[in-house]
Amino acid sequence: MSSKRKRGLAIAGGVIAGYAVATVIALSRGYKFGPNVPVRCRAGHLFTTVWIPGASVKALRLGPWRVQWCPVGRHVTVVTLLKDADLTQDEREFAAAHHDPPVP
Repeated sequence: MSSKRKRGLAIAGGVIAGYAVATVIALSRGYKFGPNVPVRCRAGHLFTTVWIPGASVKALRLGPWRVQWCPVGRHVTVVTLLKDADLTQDEREFAAAHHDPPVP
């Protein structure tokens, strides 16, 4: 195996390990991942979206934030992941009733 290939595999392994560590830390702090995760846009709107660490199909990832469509305000914005524990029951219900569009 060439040294370029080994270096590339080492970098890829480091990136994967970094995402794994970040995911474990986020889970330990009360964040959840999956298909119906509550998020808040910069304008304060609540909705649910698909949030999978290290992957995004309908959003642009920017570290802990994502740029995507807000179905409540009908605009493109930066969204942040929320903890269920930080939301009231009414906020959870509102977010669950407003899901972003499915993957085209």
